[in-house]
Parts: sequence; structure tokens; C-alpha cells
Amino acid sequence: MAPLPKSKRSTARKGRSLVSKMRTFSKLVKCVNCGKTKLPHKTCKYCKK
Repeated sequence: MAPLPKSKRSTARKGRSLVSKMRTFSKLVKCVNCGKTKLPHKTCKYCKK
């Protein structure tokens, strides 16, 4: 059998985990060519530049 968690994760702890993940995606920049938001140092998925 697979190991099971010892106790339930509280809603506050789950929320803190989700917020920390969401903060990493908040750093978006505008594409110079089309003006849509994109991740920095990545190509734009709309105009491919």
C-alpha cells in the first residue's frame, strides 16, 4: 500500500501554498510587437517574436 498523509492540510496552509505559486506567474511583460502579455525572456505565443 502507498503511504498516506499523517493529517489533513488546513485551508490556510493550502491557501498559502497556492498564493506562493501564483506570485511566480505575476511577472508578465508586454510584447513589443503585438502588445499582449507574455513571460519575460520567452517568445510571444501570438506573434512568435
